[in-house]
Order: sequence, then C-alpha cells, then structure tokens
Amino acid sequence: MNAYRMKPLAFPWPPFIYGAAIAAAFLLQAYFPLAVAETNIWIARVAGGALIVTAIVLDVWAMRTLLDCHTTILPNRCSTHLVTSGPYRLTRNPIYLGYTLATAGIGLAVLNPWCILTAMVATGATSIVAVRREELHLLSRFGIDFERYCTGTARWI
Repeated sequence: MNAYRMKPLAFPWPPFIYGAAIAAAFLLQAYFPLAVAETNIWIARVAGGALIVTAIVLDVWAMRTLLDCHTTILPNRCSTHLVTSGPYRLTRNPIYLGYTLATAGIGLAVLNPWCILTAMVATGATSIVAVRREELHLLSRFGIDFERYCTGTARWI
C-alpha cells in the first residue's frame, strides 16, 4: 500500500491519551496531593469552567468544519480533503488543542494541579504518537498545498 492511501493511525490514540492523563492526575492527587492555596478558589473554578467551555466550543466547531468539508473526524481514517477553514485557520490541531484545554480546565475547576502537568505530558505524547503521523499522511495526500498550509498555520497555537 502506498503512502497516499495509508491511514494516519491504526488506532485513534489521542482521546485515550487525554483520558489516561485525566485519570493519572486524579490518581496522583489521591496518592501525592499537591496543596492548593485557599484564597480565591472561585477564580480557579471560573477559569477552569471557561477553559472547559472554550474546549467544547473549539472541538464542536472543528468537528463541524470537518463534516462540512466531507472528510473524516477520526484520526485513524484517510483524509479526503485538506481542511484549512474554520478553526483550522488558527491551528492545525484544534481538536487536540481542545482536549488539552479541557484537561487543564478540569484541573482548575476541581483544584487538581496534576491535571495541568498531565495535560502537558498528553500534549507531548499526542505530538509523538499522532500529530507527526497525521502530518506525514496529509503531506503524502496533499503535497505542496499542505506545506503551504503548515507555513502559515501553527501546529498548536
């Protein structure tokens, strides 16, 4: 099978990576609790809620854009179109960015600092496991158009 027809991933890892990050954060907080300052807790909760809402809006917007462009949402399926509109004008990975914001937002909302650390780890793991393979897939499918898109759009933010 040539690179043009190859799927980017054999399994859709990113949702599981971020789910594991959230689970790990709660386990780490249970066994190795990090103290949180008692002053202005409501600010952290409001900021966490704002991040979660932003993440949901970003994810829904990105998925709707993919559907409108008649290409797959799943990272283990072949892309049929290069999507550069909607949130993809701002970032090449809006869904994964949404996962990261949601993970950090959960940490702020429930006052679990481990979530912020595991969100960073999940971002790195997603870059290694998924983003690089997806970018190679898109490069093999769309060539110079994808290269041009990459030069004008940040990978994350």
